Amino acid sequence: MTTPVPLISAGDRQALGAALADRLDGPPRLLGFGEPMHGEGEFPLVRNAVFAALAERAGFTSIALETSAWHGRLVDEYVRGGAGDEDEVMAAGFTHGSGEWPANRLLVRWMREWNRERPAAERVRFAGFDAPVEMSGAPSPRAALRLLHDFLRAHVGESGLVPWDAVDRLLGDDARWEEPAAAMEPARSVGTEPRVAELHAITDDLRWVLTCELPALRDAGPQDALLAGRTAAGLLAYHARMARDSDDRWQRLAAIRDAMMAENLKAIAEHGPTLVFAHNEHLRRGTAEVAFGPTTLRWQPAGAHLADRFGDDYRVIACAVGQAAHRDIGAPAPDTAEGVLHRLPAGNHLVDAAALRALGCAPRTPAFNYFPLDDALLGQVDQVLYLHTVTPDETG
Repeated sequence: MTTPVPLISAGDRQALGAALADRLDGPPRLLGFGEPMHGEGEFPLVRNAVFAALAERAGFTSIALETSAWHGRLVDEYVRGGAGDEDEVMAAGFTHGSGEWPANRLLVRWMREWNRERPAAERVRFAGFDAPVEMSGAPSPRAALRLLHDFLRAHVGESGLVPWDAVDRLLGDDARWEEPAAAMEPARSVGTEPRVAELHAITDDLRWVLTCELPALRDAGPQDALLAGRTAAGLLAYHARMARDSDDRWQRLAAIRDAMMAENLKAIAEHGPTLVFAHNEHLRRGTAEVAFGPTTLRWQPAGAHLADRFGDDYRVIACAVGQAAHRDIGAPAPDTAEGVLHRLPAGNHLVDAAALRALGCAPRTPAFNYFPLDDALLGQVDQVLYLHTVTPDETG
């Protein structure tokens, strides 16, 4: 089986980033950079080097990470020169435990330093794009609804708005929204209560008021209010779906989360060329498939929505790894896609996904949380970045 000729081969992260930035034929609006597993430090370290090169050499203006868009506003303010303590920003501005990852702290430091001597118009931006949800549940939409309501009251006026006191009464105790048993017991979800439908109708009305007045509100900076509307509507839909005891419940929850991701990324893309870092499953252009107990979940991930919206202005690089003994990932079988690429010398290699797919490789057996390359994924990304061997001292 022939080994594809790499588009780029690099022995270190900085050389890889520079080569990748230099070979871009005009920056896409969104460049997906996917990792095949969470928790391995080398992938975000490579991401950092790639983003630095893209900002320096290819005009990229933003980076978006698989962390809550709502919480990520704090990080963006900090890296663009705002006051704050780094430890507090890492704790409050990241979700899903990602504030503890060393590479994310290094990214925040680099961005703040890069922006320090630059005028506001030339500063790079940080964004989360995930929904503020976990597999175990979702929070109350209170904070998002309050921001949206306050913005409209301040800039449009109170006439026609449902009074906040009425919204507050419908929201009730936040603990009810965060009921931990709801993940496995739909009947315990707040989504079973009629007030959720009432709040959804109120949220829809508030969002339409904002949409109708948007041209007159540009100088007021409506971005946070728009995000608040998306977040509140998404959370209410998520809670309503959690309350339904159906065979496709988890599949639909995954679909809502990815749709929220996509809507956030469409807004982020307005700032300019953006590097998007997330799991490969979220960035692929076609249907995602993930084993979940005895079933397989299938849904349209964020990447499918972005490809539908942006076409060729959305491109995807999927990362893969050959060997990582500390993650119990042994050398790949020679007839797999990773096995073919493992014949290349040690280092990082960028290859054309279509050329690799044409070889008709056998699927690799998944290892713990590593999602290997397969025929479907290779047909839904542009390129593969292959990390030949990852060792513990490279994880940062």
